Amino acid sequence: MNHVFDTLCAEIATIVVAARLGRVAEVARGTVRVVGLEQTARLGDRVLIGGVLGGEVLNLSAGGVTVLTEGPPEGLRIGTEVMLAGASDIAPDDSWIGRIVDPYGRPMDGKPLFRGPISRSLRAEAPPAAKRRRLGERVSTGVAIFDTMLPLVRGQRIGLFAGSGVGKSSLLAKFARGVEADVVVIALVGERGRELREFVERVLGPEGMKRSVLVTATSDQSALARRRCAMAAMTVAEHFRAQGLHVLFLADSITRFAEAHREVALASGETAALKGYPPSVAQAIMSLAERAGPGPEGEGDITAVFSVLVAGSDMEETIADILRGVLDGHVVMDRKIAERGRYPAIDLLRSVSRSLPEAASTAENELIAKARQLLGAWGRAEMMIQAGLYAKGSDPLVDAAIRVWPMLDAFLAEDAPADGVAGSFTRLAAVLGAV
Repeated sequence: MNHVFDTLCAEIATIVVAARLGRVAEVARGTVRVVGLEQTARLGDRVLIGGVLGGEVLNLSAGGVTVLTEGPPEGLRIGTEVMLAGASDIAPDDSWIGRIVDPYGRPMDGKPLFRGPISRSLRAEAPPAAKRRRLGERVSTGVAIFDTMLPLVRGQRIGLFAGSGVGKSSLLAKFARGVEADVVVIALVGERGRELREFVERVLGPEGMKRSVLVTATSDQSALARRRCAMAAMTVAEHFRAQGLHVLFLADSITRFAEAHREVALASGETAALKGYPPSVAQAIMSLAERAGPGPEGEGDITAVFSVLVAGSDMEETIADILRGVLDGHVVMDRKIAERGRYPAIDLLRSVSRSLPEAASTAENELIAKARQLLGAWGRAEMMIQAGLYAKGSDPLVDAAIRVWPMLDAFLAEDAPADGVAGSFTRLAAVLGAV
């Protein structure tokens, strides 16, 4: 009952009794200059233009403020009324679990959605570094390769680097259904509109959705909305972490978040520097990533998976290079592996989890090392083997790799057994025992 009154009070608190007003003075190059708010507006504040069109304050000057609109500015005229709406906050609530919301905390499934009692900044700082707990215990993921050779632990942050159409979304959905977590928060940034319902009903499914909060901004929405989507989803994850819960955060994709940030930054006057990206994109990505992870004592953990779109598995691409340097592991998905029908199409030799070796026992680390050694031997000799140029007995390690490779490759595509991590290692030991 108290929760009902808290949410009701939160809704009442949003009612505007008196508002600061300004007027449109200029509309040009995708931005709007507003006069009358220069003494009260703050950088990042939201405004409402003409009662319907939202916007965000990008620049401040004595002569007015520059606003980037959240939609097309067609129809605006000089003198249109502009209301200052205040800080770009969001108020998550426990009742959001199982719901689809937009980056502004509004429902997208046609049902009422309550505000939480506490408003949270979209640009919150990460927990103090000296007070954060260490990474936690290993979690079961439901995917054999992650339960063994690419372990995921509580509070870990990994990157999923993949081109389009190689099974990235399907793997994220497997995580949403299978990873041991109390709550799953999913950010779909810049996805095609027609794919939202398919992702919810077919890919994620009822089992995944019943413990998830889905925050989405489709590709046709403004750069402000697409950039805000990832930050809003992280804010929702922080709401649950503050309650001591283990939160799985899935972002698809950080590349689209960076592209949206680029549009906003260029509109504000920042110059492109990093292969077309403004210098501030690195800070934006690292700030978002640092907010995930373990919380301080008394709080829970945010285990995060950030997907990155890379052309041709190019790990030196700007966004991939920035993100790889701040994460606790990276997973590379290869189109060639997908084309031969093995999913998830993970290139194990190019992937690494920085939770190792601590996340596994001595015996488990030995199995992982042996599997990687055999896969490496196969990779070096594969072309000669396929061409019929390899002579059996030339290299004992390659001979062993030839015997075990079909079973090991099949293992990398398996779902984890019912007994989780222990069962996956038992299965891996059986595969390697065939050498």
